[in-house]
Amino acid sequence: MEWMEVKVLTTTEAADLISELLLEAGSEGTVIEDRNDVFANQRPEGQWDIIDPAIAERIGADGKVAGYFPADEHLADTLAALRERLRRLPETAAGLPLGKLALVTSGFEDEDWSQSWKRAFKPVRLGEHFVVRPGWTECPLEAGDREIVIDPGLAFGTGTHETTGMCAALVEKYVRPGMKVIDIGTGSGILAIAAAQMGAARVLATDLDPVAVRVAAENARANGCGGAVETRCGDLLEVVDECGDVVIANIIADAILQLAAPVRARIADGGVFIASGIAADRRDEVEAALTGAEYEILDAPVKGEWAAFAARKR
Repeated sequence: MEWMEVKVLTTTEAADLISELLLEAGSEGTVIEDRNDVFANQRPEGQWDIIDPAIAERIGADGKVAGYFPADEHLADTLAALRERLRRLPETAAGLPLGKLALVTSGFEDEDWSQSWKRAFKPVRLGEHFVVRPGWTECPLEAGDREIVIDPGLAFGTGTHETTGMCAALVEKYVRPGMKVIDIGTGSGILAIAAAQMGAARVLATDLDPVAVRVAAENARANGCGGAVETRCGDLLEVVDECGDVVIANIIADAILQLAAPVRARIADGGVFIASGIAADRRDEVEAALTGAEYEILDAPVKGEWAAFAARKR
């Protein structure tokens, strides 16, 4: 099926109103892009959630609300009705700043939107014995292999990224049966599932994105790990008040730099901090932060343009 993306240029104040208007017109969903959301979601210095300001530059000055409509015989009438509602909106918006209210359209195939990415998600081997595959494929296993079946949904993490591979190898090396593990920024839950499959008695998987939390929980259940993996939505330092024998953070370098010292409070004495998502050219900077926070570097793999660390809390 062909679809039409319809974007309305507006303001921060009017974005929710425009979203509601598009949904009432029959949109399959809406997406709001607003540079002010980027700035609003930056955490104060000393907290680990970092959003690249370049995202705001790419979004531009106008807020944008996108809706999605079937490109069928009703589309022309739908667009005409939308344009008329936008033209009359200032009469009913009671002084609300509405912005340009320009309507921009672009077409695409349904397959491109919701299916074609699946062709690129192939089974992948992580570490020595983890094999990650999507639920819609099969993959031959070798002796000792541990299979992880993943449906990433709308959450990051299919296992194909170098950082995930390095983290999985470190999980394989340092997680032992009976341990408690904390996975920060779990995404689709691959590393939490890997820890559970290595015998962790309990894995606490956190993420700031509620969609990721839901997807990770579903994937854990699908892999028979639902009893061992608990998911929570929120910042690690706000939603966790316990310690892990191993703490995993496959996020970004800036987050690791800010997290290195405070996360010690969530690592058991002698426990291991596995950190990745680090651009290789920032490897020395992160290593200095870890040693400065009194960790002993155990492993420091580099793969492609990415680096990871396993460091023991002294």
